[in-house]
Amino acid sequence: MGNPKAFMEIGRQEAGYRPLHDRILDFGEVEQTLNTRERKQQASRCMDCGVPFCHWACPLGNKPPEWNDALFKGEWELAYELLSATNPFPEFTGRVCPALCEKGCVLNLFNHEPTTNRENEAAITEAAFREGYIRVVNPQRNGKRIAVIGSGPAGLAAANELNLMGYSVTVFEKSESAGGLLRYGIPNFKLNKAIIDRRLRILESEGVEFRYGESVECDGKFSSQYDAVVIATGTPTARDLVIKGRDLKGVHFALDLLSQQNRILAGVEISKSERITAKGKDVLVIGGGDTGSDCIGTAHRQGCKSVTQIEIMPKPVEGPDDPQNPWPNYPRTLKTTSSHEEGCTRRWNINTLEFIGKEGKLTGVKVQEIEWKKNPSGGRPVMVSKGNPEIIKADMVLLAMGFLKPDHPDYSDNVFICGDALNGASLVVRAMSSGKETAKRIHNYLSK
Repeated sequence: MGNPKAFMEIGRQEAGYRPLHDRILDFGEVEQTLNTRERKQQASRCMDCGVPFCHWACPLGNKPPEWNDALFKGEWELAYELLSATNPFPEFTGRVCPALCEKGCVLNLFNHEPTTNRENEAAITEAAFREGYIRVVNPQRNGKRIAVIGSGPAGLAAANELNLMGYSVTVFEKSESAGGLLRYGIPNFKLNKAIIDRRLRILESEGVEFRYGESVECDGKFSSQYDAVVIATGTPTARDLVIKGRDLKGVHFALDLLSQQNRILAGVEISKSERITAKGKDVLVIGGGDTGSDCIGTAHRQGCKSVTQIEIMPKPVEGPDDPQNPWPNYPRTLKTTSSHEEGCTRRWNINTLEFIGKEGKLTGVKVQEIEWKKNPSGGRPVMVSKGNPEIIKADMVLLAMGFLKPDHPDYSDNVFICGDALNGASLVVRAMSSGKETAKRIHNYLSK
């Protein structure tokens, strides 16, 4: 390591967010960046820890000590080579990954000031694009054809890996552009879609073919046309809340709002009757995860009157440690996002009973405070009502309760499933890892 004592002399410094009063007026990325000197200082904090748990914690097996050391020494091209050796799209994870590596960082376990791996990753990648370190590769073709159904992070990772191995890869995408949840689920203020387009141009230059607006059914006839098929269709079915009043105007799935807003920013024309907007409305978000947080930030930028977020589960501990879920498990601690900082009433242990409306339009939601008690028979805790039901005023409800893991029929031997389509809804970094692993499985299958 260039400076083995840096972690004792330099504190963790995050780039932070743009000023609140400024960022809620547009959909530009909220996160800022450090200057080169400060970024190199942060990289120097990556200590010679002996056993780097960050390697183990990262689903992609990224090696932060190696590329942090190169970054500290100013060897930006080497830093990118080391980073991209394990991570095909570090510009994505550098923006939207929850940084599992940082939770496993020895400095996090020591004093809760881990190395800023995620931000360093993004800085290295942007420097690589800016300085021309990323070069188009033209693999030698092996004569075998592969179809990838779905162009989310798993599908793109599988397509990239297989293409570099020499396979001719065709990606089928039902939407008008590639990216899956990266494009249609994550707001622009977290991931500018020009970042996706930039990577797609490289993939196309390297020989990956993209076919848009094609919804493919992977039956025997289709799979027989290719040497192998990758199913990377994600988890398209959102978890619903089937209670009284569900059909009222104003109750929407979270992804309907998020995907439509991203399409509008891309220039797609949406009719007034189809437009989903929070402008001037009291918004209730049901679900306490990242998708719910994205809804909060989007509602503010659309000009909402107020936002409330409710969650049926108990409030997480206000960390940094979680006594009920200690290392090496991921800490289930309270997460406050940039969207939460922009203004939101947050409540936990709230069960939704009924959507209330007038003349077919939503006016409020009847909810009940609950508590979870230990099940005497073991297993899942028992939900017990607490107090009296109440009405939360709302003109719009956004259902952000996660997605259902899809069921798949029996496919032929040359069909492989990866990402959320295989494992259920998870992280972008896990989807990318699954895509890479699936590419290796296909290569082994076709090499026999």
